[in-house]
Order: sequence, then C-alpha cells, then structure tokens
Amino acid sequence: MTGALFCIPILLKDNYDTADLKTTGGSLALADSQPTVDAPVVTAFKQAGAIILGKANLHELALEGLSVSSLGGQTRNPYDLTRTPGGSSGGTGAAIAASFAVFGTGTDTVNSLRNPASANSLVSIRPTRGLISRAGVIPVSYTQDTIGPIARNLDDLAVALTVMASLGYDVNDNTTALVPDSSRGVDYTTAFSGGNSLQGVRLGLVEAFFNRTPSEETTPVNDVFDDVMTTLEEAGATIVPITSLEYNSSAISSSFDVQRFEYRQLLTAYLENSSLGGSHPDSAESLYEGENFLVIPSQYEYVNTALVSSTDNATYASRKLGIQNLTLALQATFEENNLDALIYPQQANHVVKIGARSQSGRNGILAAVTGSPVVTVPAGFSPANGDAPRGVPIGMEILGLPWTERKLLGLAKGVGEVMRVRRMPVLTEREVEVKSYGTVPVIVPDGGSISDAYPIGVL
Repeated sequence: MTGALFCIPILLKDNYDTADLKTTGGSLALADSQPTVDAPVVTAFKQAGAIILGKANLHELALEGLSVSSLGGQTRNPYDLTRTPGGSSGGTGAAIAASFAVFGTGTDTVNSLRNPASANSLVSIRPTRGLISRAGVIPVSYTQDTIGPIARNLDDLAVALTVMASLGYDVNDNTTALVPDSSRGVDYTTAFSGGNSLQGVRLGLVEAFFNRTPSEETTPVNDVFDDVMTTLEEAGATIVPITSLEYNSSAISSSFDVQRFEYRQLLTAYLENSSLGGSHPDSAESLYEGENFLVIPSQYEYVNTALVSSTDNATYASRKLGIQNLTLALQATFEENNLDALIYPQQANHVVKIGARSQSGRNGILAAVTGSPVVTVPAGFSPANGDAPRGVPIGMEILGLPWTERKLLGLAKGVGEVMRVRRMPVLTEREVEVKSYGTVPVIVPDGGSISDAYPIGVL
C-alpha cells in the first residue's frame, strides 16, 4: 500500500467513528458504544496509508474547551501542567505538542480546532463548512460543526487537509454539495510552491477581539501581538485596524450561536443510527440520565435548555437570519478594506487553569457561525515561570472568505517564516525508559484526575 500518508502515525479525536475502536465522545455513557463502519474521513486516512495509533481525549461530547471528560479525565497542557490544553480537541492538541503523532484530528463547533492549536503552539485549520464531510462524527451543530487537522507545522497540516477534503460530495452530509468546482480535488501542499511573501498583503486587525484591561492573563497576549504587528509590517504587510462594533465575540455568541437548538435532535439521530453498535443510550435525553456523564457547572443551563429545545423554536429562525446578515457584513468588511484576511488572538487571555469555570476569552465564534475558514498559527509565548518553563503559548487566527483555504495556508506560511516562534515543551526533552512489549498495551484513562470543580453525573 502507498499513499500520501503511508506509514504516518496519526491520532483521532474520540468523536470520530471507527469500526475497530469504540467511539465514546469522552462520556462514560458511551464507553461501550461501537460503530460498525468508519467515518468517511477515517476511511480516507486508511486508504492514504495512515497508521491510526488511537483516540485522544476531548471535552466531553465536544461541548466546551476545558478538555475534561467523565471517561478520559482531565487532559493537561504540556507547556504548563496547571493549565488546560484548550478544547474541545485538547487531547489531540496536547498529544501533538508532545510529538505522540505527526498530526491529529479535531472538530470545531465554536473554537475546538483553533483553541488547542493556540494553547499548544500548533497549527490547525477550520475549513469552510462543507469542504469536508462530517458524517460519522458525533454532532453538536449542523450550522457550526466542522472537522479538520491539528499539526506541528503547516506542511503536515496541508497534507492532512488534502486527504480529508478528497472525499468530495457525501450524501450523508449535504453541506458538501456547496463546494465549488475550484475547491474540489485541491492539493493544498501547492499553497507553498510559489513563495509566501507578505509584501503588499492587507490584514485586518480585529480590535474588539482583544482584552485591553491589564492583568497577568491578558497583558502577555497584548504584548505578543504588539510584537507580531511590528514583525508583519516590517515584512511588508499592511495592518488595517477593524473597529466595527459588530465584531464582539460575546455579543456574537449571545445573539447568533445556535448549538442549543440543534444539539438534541442531532445527537439523538446519531445514537439511533443503525450503524452504531454496542451498548449505548438511544437518545440525548437518556444519555443524561443516571450518573455517567460530565457537564461543567457553567454549562448546566445550556444543556438543560438544549434538551428541551429544537429547530422549531422561533428564536432559532431569527438567529439564522442574523447569521446571514453577519456573513454579509463580514464580506463587506473584506471588500471595503480590500483585505486578504482578518487576524486576531485566538484567545484574549491565557488558556485557563484547571478548575476554571470555563474556557473564557476565546474568539472563534465569528468563523463558527459564518462558516468561514481559519488557519491558526503560533504567535508567541508569555514570559517563562515555574509552572511554564517556556512560557504559555499564544496563538493567532487568520480568517478568510469561504473557499480560500489555499490562500490562507500561503499567508500562514509567510507569517511563520518571518516569526518562527514555536518551541517544544520542556516535558518532551525528558529521557523516557524504553520498555519491551509482547502485546499492544491497553491505555486506561485516568478518571481520577478530574477536579472537584467538575462533578460527574450532575446537571
């Protein structure tokens, strides 16, 4: 067998269906849930020759960004073990930062590919909605869900994206019918073949996505971005301040996020699918019965509301209309300012500590509701300290118009070539005793690592 990923070791977020591994979403309620067929994108990986090493932990059912789950426990950030690795694809982020595999997969409903990349000094791409089939992946939101790769460098990221996007139209995910001919069968590694100069590039800096209140958690982000802007301008880019009041992450989230209206129906449909074997609940409501789940306290209201909501709610229709208007406003911003991309910090503060109420300060919602593509790249680090001997990673999002993945990868390459900020975590430099194994070892998740701040079985 040969292929673009021949003998390349990869990891899957544990919400991708695999016929040879259980797919749990990190939930004890799904500990014995066994798909009988692979997700289409998993089939694509296997046909390309990849070696799937296993599944990575995630924030339970991909509903938040702390990467804690009732089955997998708490994933820690390899750069600072007192902090979370971002999420919800935090297990993938921590594992790739620690060089456990060449790349891994994630999902992204609001921030979940980009936040772990930012928090672990990695690169990721949230593709335009529809570019990659989401079939066979535990769903959260029809409107906002996407899937994609996380890697340590852009070359690996482009190869992974090429394989994932090679699926084309999938009858089980009708958003794939939206892909224009110009975005079908693209080899994304060609994004780097013509040089990646930033000379003449126009980048819109979204001012409202910063937290300018000085603190130990926000000031390092602002300081890093001051340096980034200087570096980009010296490389020939023009930085255009974007001050529109429409671009406020909290306001966008409260006005346009539609997860809670779509989650219950989509999860139930997934659990009822005839291809899902093993022992598992048969509906979203039954999953949250008993004590085999974890919902962080800040999300009690969200989940309880989601379990009695649907797309029939009048509010859902008004939010969908609002999304259309925001999408048009975003396109107008690009046209009026002659922009190549928008840039901003993925998170306006450091990735939060373990035990925090939620993963605050993230800016992924604009791309999530408008379906826009984003490449996330390392921007820098906070000053080093005892908990973070190399500092806490800080990441930057590069957002483009739909179907501009190739252009965004080229811009990201140009940014990376003039910045070169990534550092490996100190933990990866430790010597590890090599053991001999007669059989493939079974990894048992450490459920005892969960903070008391996140009680299991409470809603």
